[in-house]
Amino acid sequence: MGQPAERASRQAAEPELPPGQRLQRGWPVTHYGPVPKFRPERWEFRVFGATADGEKHCWTHEEFSALPYATVVGDLHCVTKFSMLGAEWGGVAARTLLELAPPAADATHVMVWAEYGFSSNLRMADFASDRTIFATHKGGELLTAEHGFPLRLVVPHLYAWKGPKWVRGVEYMTADRRGFWEERGYHNVGDPWREQRYSYQEEPGDGPEL
Repeated sequence: MGQPAERASRQAAEPELPPGQRLQRGWPVTHYGPVPKFRPERWEFRVFGATADGEKHCWTHEEFSALPYATVVGDLHCVTKFSMLGAEWGGVAARTLLELAPPAADATHVMVWAEYGFSSNLRMADFASDRTIFATHKGGELLTAEHGFPLRLVVPHLYAWKGPKWVRGVEYMTADRRGFWEERGYHNVGDPWREQRYSYQEEPGDGPEL
């Protein structure tokens, strides 16, 4: 027998969450370490490493803010098991940076660098997703400092730790290496739909070659 119509309708209306996640109505503040002080006159965004032309590319805060503005609607799945669904993020698409500062043909990964030397590694395909964005806004409002102002990376299809707050640059890499949390036991890929939370869950090919 089928489900009662009311129950089936209610279940259909419930959002789909990755395994182990719960729906979060608000936006908790989660990060490691202090909130950095923003000094616009000193702020610089860099793309370096295995670039196509072998050069480092830099933008001041004013120059970065003048780059084409994009919006994406994407979820945020925290490894602490809360999920915030359907948020609108505004900022600079990762693909825009890939066009302005192309990687070398043999670049396979990126390391995203943030304040205090914090880092997160991503496969190039994840970074190049049309939904990956360097966010300056959420819901049309500037991010607060606690949530990553002036710039945070949002990668909706991966766990949120893969999108650092207070981003300052991107390093193109020709081989993978682990970032801050990945060196401390978190999964190297971080796909919430496969519940890739911890490094002990990694399968061959998920992490850097030893």
